[in-house]
Amino acid sequence: MIDRDELCQKIKDIYPDIGECGIDVDVAFDETNQRWVVKLKKGSRQMKTFLEEGDAEFCLQGRQCVSLGIEIGQLRDTIARM
Repeated sequence: MIDRDELCQKIKDIYPDIGECGIDVDVAFDETNQRWVVKLKKGSRQMKTFLEEGDAEFCLQGRQCVSLGIEIGQLRDTIARM
């Protein structure tokens, strides 16, 4: 099972500007959909995306972070432009 704090830290490692530029990150596992929910918040604006459990696990194992990186990157760019 993936540790929530470890996944959150991995996202911050990939995108160091998250947290530093006023964009907060939170992750939680959605039991209903069996996927990770990543929420980014900047001021009163909030957006979220879903990560497949396998994508998150592969990234935390250091095997492949492409899917996670693309999803979070798009979300970060969108919320930064708002």
